[in-house]
Amino acid sequence: MSKQTYRVCFCFHRRFRLAVTEAPAEIKDLFSQYSENGIMNADRLRNFLIEVQKQEKATELEAQAIIDQLRHIHRKGLNLEAFFKYLFSDSNLPFKSQTVHHDMNAPLSHYFIYTGHNSYLTGNQLSSDCSDVPIKQALERGVRVIELDLWPNAAKDNVDVLHGRTLTTPVELLKCLKCIKEHAFTASKYPVVITLEDHLTPDLQAKVAQMVTQTFEDILFTPGPESLKEFPSPESLKGRIIISTKPPKEYLETKEVKEKENDAQKGKVSGDESAWGKEVTHQESMSVLDDKHDLDEEDHNEEEDLDYGDAKSQQHEAPEYKRLITIHAGKPKGGLQECFKVDPDKVRRLSLSEQQLEKAVTTYGKEIVRFTQRNILRVYPKGTRIDSSNYNPLIGWTHGAQMVAFNMQGHGRSLWLMQGMFRANGECGYVKKPDFLLKTEPHNEVFDPKVKLPVKKTLKVTVYMGEGWYYDFRHTHFDAYSPPDFYARVGIAGVPADTVMKKTKTLEDNWVPTWNEEFEFPLTVPELALLRIEVHEYDMSEKDDFGGQTCIPVSELRSGIRAVPLHNEKGEKYPSVKLLMRFEYF
Repeated sequence: MSKQTYRVCFCFHRRFRLAVTEAPAEIKDLFSQYSENGIMNADRLRNFLIEVQKQEKATELEAQAIIDQLRHIHRKGLNLEAFFKYLFSDSNLPFKSQTVHHDMNAPLSHYFIYTGHNSYLTGNQLSSDCSDVPIKQALERGVRVIELDLWPNAAKDNVDVLHGRTLTTPVELLKCLKCIKEHAFTASKYPVVITLEDHLTPDLQAKVAQMVTQTFEDILFTPGPESLKEFPSPESLKGRIIISTKPPKEYLETKEVKEKENDAQKGKVSGDESAWGKEVTHQESMSVLDDKHDLDEEDHNEEEDLDYGDAKSQQHEAPEYKRLITIHAGKPKGGLQECFKVDPDKVRRLSLSEQQLEKAVTTYGKEIVRFTQRNILRVYPKGTRIDSSNYNPLIGWTHGAQMVAFNMQGHGRSLWLMQGMFRANGECGYVKKPDFLLKTEPHNEVFDPKVKLPVKKTLKVTVYMGEGWYYDFRHTHFDAYSPPDFYARVGIAGVPADTVMKKTKTLEDNWVPTWNEEFEFPLTVPELALLRIEVHEYDMSEKDDFGGQTCIPVSELRSGIRAVPLHNEKGEKYPSVKLLMRFEYF
């Protein structure tokens, strides 16, 4: 390192350590209020934690532990620099709890479950490789539902996993099963569901049954011969693997490459997910259709219809395969209205594409909520999303859909919402649905997602400042010859009435931007609201540069002044980049 370079770096780091001088006036005022002669002792820090941070149960012992961690800055207590460092530290994160704290003893249908779609694909939906690697990555991120598409191999004597009618290269089923067993419970001890999209002959189904039982052995949960009247709880299924599928009535042969190419051409109308993706919106008013064609328009590559009691169709199924199934999947005949009928003696899983759900909610919103109180609804991306982009998950969640299935291969705002939702409940992959989605009133009434409700609470957000970009980015990343020009976007994703994004001013030439701006968000359904935060760097001539993002469930958000870590486009936390923010409710 040259003397000149060393001098520049030394000067910057010295300046950065003195960034406390740039601390917002409100922070300095609070320090003055809770300190004496420039020092905050344990008793005064405890008062700060109770009165400002709303940590009502804070003790003097806890306050002293914070002081002890920062003793290298000042021995007798917190001076302004140490106080500022505490506010920006990992011990002052915005989450109420980083452990599992929801009731985990209710049926599976009472939870939103972190769900993957085509979990074996490494990239796009048309021509990427199939592999066990993305399955491992998904499980390590806490995904709890893994989807595998099963097809006969070229010799018709074994089973491959691949995306049918495309140019994706296959991976052996056994390799995927072994990967699931090895990594299923690294991020969470709660159950992993394997959803099988099955295009197999009965002899290959029998082979799958053998592979599944031999691979998972005693961690495989099998429900017995009777259909379940109610799903088991996540707590009772800890450390277990469960299977969800509907055996097909007939063998579905793969199509020729020419048809695959035609499908590829049709699939080029997908959403833009480049850079950080287009803004997430709620569905526009859809035409109300209720016919069989509407229901089946995208089901050529999904599960088959249910045939309850059809002995002729069942005699071709491998019985050992059928015995594996805990969550029975399929669609009853008769269109959308029949789909959402609740059987008091059986529970099942229904799958709809994002488009089918958007159409269904215009007419059957309350019926879907009632259905999902006992049964499981899975929503999957439309077939034209060949770039592995995603849709707005709130449409499914506001109607109680447990398995909102996402392509995990890319990135973008929709996926950030998914990652944000499952930062709740200790990131265990299961989030208890709000009570209003589980409750039936005395007159059989359920929550109506269409009704605009009164404001329940207002969240006030103050964006003070940010730091850490200088450490985590190349110093020429944003601008070759000057510091970056940062602005922040803050908003809510939730029911349509609550959904909004707001923006701070742009601060020119500053690695440590101090915005000091307040925003208020009236919330009608705070239980389903996600706080969205993004930072971008303004670029006059090109698209603005990405500077970080995060998404946090409002229900998990602690009041007070908090250090909010930002993540990259893929959802990976930056080592240093954080915002200092304040959250207040009234």
